[in-house]
Amino acid sequence: MVRVLVPSGALGLNYDAEALQRGIAAKPDIIAIDGGSTDSGPSYLGRGVSKYARASTKLEWAGLMAARAEAGVPLVIGTAGTCGTDSSVDWMLDITREIAHEQGAPLKVAVLRSSQDPDRIAQSFEGGEITPLAGAPEITSETIRACSNIVALAGAEQIAAALETGADVIIAGRTTDTAIIAALPLMHDCHAGAAWHGAKIGECGALCATNPQSGVIMIDFDATGFTVTPLADGAHASPHTVSAHMLYENSDPFILYEPGGHLDVTVATYTALDETSVRVEGSAWLPSDRYTVKLEGARPAGARTVVMALLRDPHYVAQASVWADDIVAKCSAKVLQRMDITAADFSLEIRLMGHSASFGALETRTADPVEIGVIGIITAPTEAQAAEIGKLLNPYLLHHPLTQEEEQPTFAFLFSPPEMHQGVIYEFALNHVLHLTDPMEAFQLEVIDLA
Repeated sequence: MVRVLVPSGALGLNYDAEALQRGIAAKPDIIAIDGGSTDSGPSYLGRGVSKYARASTKLEWAGLMAARAEAGVPLVIGTAGTCGTDSSVDWMLDITREIAHEQGAPLKVAVLRSSQDPDRIAQSFEGGEITPLAGAPEITSETIRACSNIVALAGAEQIAAALETGADVIIAGRTTDTAIIAALPLMHDCHAGAAWHGAKIGECGALCATNPQSGVIMIDFDATGFTVTPLADGAHASPHTVSAHMLYENSDPFILYEPGGHLDVTVATYTALDETSVRVEGSAWLPSDRYTVKLEGARPAGARTVVMALLRDPHYVAQASVWADDIVAKCSAKVLQRMDITAADFSLEIRLMGHSASFGALETRTADPVEIGVIGIITAPTEAQAAEIGKLLNPYLLHHPLTQEEEQPTFAFLFSPPEMHQGVIYEFALNHVLHLTDPMEAFQLEVIDLA
């Protein structure tokens, strides 16, 4: 049997310290935690930075490093620093080095890097070694070379290679969410389907149970299945909560693709062992003919300025969409008239918070809001151009009337100046897989001894 302790769905989201201590007392074989994802958009990958506060990351990681030392087992983090680029791995390594010095114990650290050289990936694309996934955008070699960061998603094989170094701590770049959990059970010949299925259920910690914010769960893997047990007070797993997690961030409730194959849980059974634990059996792992890893890439997509205002006059609140459409049309015309820019080079949109900001014209629900937040979003090739368009938009959001016959209104800006400059923004550019002859071909592994 292999026992995996998962403290939380992601480092930086906090975890229940008492529940974690229960997990350590249960003698796990490994502690595994995710470090990030693409949930918050392409900017973190594009810039190669973490979305989580360094202070929170260090505090929580220090607690896990101390727990690891107490348990005497490896501690592994996947997708370090939110995006898993080499820069975010180095950020996590620096934090680890600080904590090791403060805790006063020698440490062996394995660093698994996932960043890819855009030129090399472009050459692989030209050589037919990259294929698109469903819904992937059309790409060219130039698209790939324009990416500021590209990462390959490591699977269980790469995490296993890091574990085989005997490291106390493994800091991995971009990985699949499941790889850090599935690797050790697979290394110990546990049921392959159970290893991947249990890893999927446990990837987000206690989200597969009640009291999901507690974070801490334990998964026991063996030759026929796995058992999941949440460890916090008031946290209970049931066949419903466990089976439902296959739907989380997954387009198919029965199939999950990973490097080297896919998981099929069509005939899996879920049995409540008591009020807390659930036993799962019947999951199947089907190896693929070729070993592939997913690629994620982000590239600059211009610069952005945001302008915010408020509508409270009932007349304008009721006609907000008409007012906004008129501003977009008039301001866009002024941009084309007064700036050296084409219509294809910039975008100007106004989103109405409390009205239709989420769905736009697709919104079917109506309400009678007291006020509406107005957000003007400008994207242009350069920061200077985006800022200039923001200044052209400014007078409209402050004084624009619905009709020429009306008195000139005055609306409320939230700040002075109202323009907020986000700088360079990014977009995802890849949804493809890279074919490998050797699972380690696209990854680098380094072992560091911290005195």
